[in-house]
Amino acid sequence: MTNQIEFKVYGRTALFSDPLTRMGGEKSSYPLPTYEALKGIVQSVYWKPTLTWFVDAVRVMRTIRTMPKNMKLLKYHESGADLAIYTYLVDVEYQVKAHFEWNMHRPDLAKDRIGRKHFEIAQRMLERGGRRDVFLGTRECQAYVEPCAFGEGEGSYDGMGSLTFGLMFHGFDYPSETGREWLSARFWNPLMCDGVVSFIRPEACSTKRDIRPMKALDVTSCGLDDVSLYDGRKEGR
Repeated sequence: MTNQIEFKVYGRTALFSDPLTRMGGEKSSYPLPTYEALKGIVQSVYWKPTLTWFVDAVRVMRTIRTMPKNMKLLKYHESGADLAIYTYLVDVEYQVKAHFEWNMHRPDLAKDRIGRKHFEIAQRMLERGGRRDVFLGTRECQAYVEPCAFGEGEGSYDGMGSLTFGLMFHGFDYPSETGREWLSARFWNPLMCDGVVSFIRPEACSTKRDIRPMKALDVTSCGLDDVSLYDGRKEGR
């Protein structure tokens, strides 16, 4: 398919923080990467407002292991620091399959809907390790991306059957992608089968919560209405 990419992403640590553990100032990672975190990785590889990325599936290649780490958090209302414990995933590697669709909420970029062009740029960016820095959940968890064929190689959970993980954060709904002037959070119940998690589409998530009103950025008011500004070839990439 000319709108689908496959790659692997790996790193020493990852922190896909569970919002339930952050109320006391500490963070604990989900056992799996969230849809939103993987979408952020894809967008770090290649992003244009002309298109919207959808993550189709992730394959867990290495055994899920955690590691606690002591942290000193600065107090902003007084001098000193608080002690906290962050729980990271360690030695992680995932295979990811994603595809892009046109962002129909940006009719001003209709002339830039050239599928082959965006596919080839995305492939080149994968070969170069991404256009921007890639990280796994949080900024301190540096990651690396490489092209691969989804399903190749042996994974730690091959032939292990089905595993459930309860209710997990799926992602955010942004006005630029939904046309609705609200920032919303989505939740779902993932199922891992032989190490593979197939993501449902954002609109299929039945559990959602509105966070706050938000308006999409009007790029024409910023002088960015020229489609050529979004062309990676003219950015020297």
